[in-house]
Amino acid sequence: MIEKPLHIETAQLIIRHLTLSDLSDFIIYRSNPEVTKYQGFDVMTMEQAEYFIKDNSSKYFGKAGEWVQYGIENRTTGKLIGDCAIKLDEYDPRIAEIGITISHLEQKKGYAKEVLLGILSFLFDEIKIHRVVEIVDAENIASINLLKSIGFRQEGHFIENIFFKGKWGSEFQYAMLKREWDDKK
Repeated sequence: MIEKPLHIETAQLIIRHLTLSDLSDFIIYRSNPEVTKYQGFDVMTMEQAEYFIKDNSSKYFGKAGEWVQYGIENRTTGKLIGDCAIKLDEYDPRIAEIGITISHLEQKKGYAKEVLLGILSFLFDEIKIHRVVEIVDAENIASINLLKSIGFRQEGHFIENIFFKGKWGSEFQYAMLKREWDDKK
């Protein structure tokens, strides 16, 4: 698969590479413990956020086994409202894993669903990915409901499989196949 910059436009949002000009918006939610509660990362300092954006700037969609983080920009305001990540499977790049983080200031506005649908359309319709997976904390009810509302199937329940932020946590694995996506259209 060819490595290239990613640019996805939805009705209200643009999914694109993070830049240092996003730093002030990025740190607002990435430094909030409520936002990072169910994420695989912890709160960030300004220095950590800057390093993260700089480090991520050399990564492009298409390199199997590598997470690439993308900014989610509100098309009207031009502000960063969150970020999302895509990783193609290291051994089979026809399989992708995804994740989404929306700023606490922008939650409950339908943005996560719009981002998820935009990413799925890109992966299934343009790239022809076979399967998309999302791993979610078993306590993250909002994300679980979002995945179910789009048609993801729960495939696994991993009980106390991850030592996470000082305690054992459980996770669910959800997935969707391209044919399931096509059937929903």
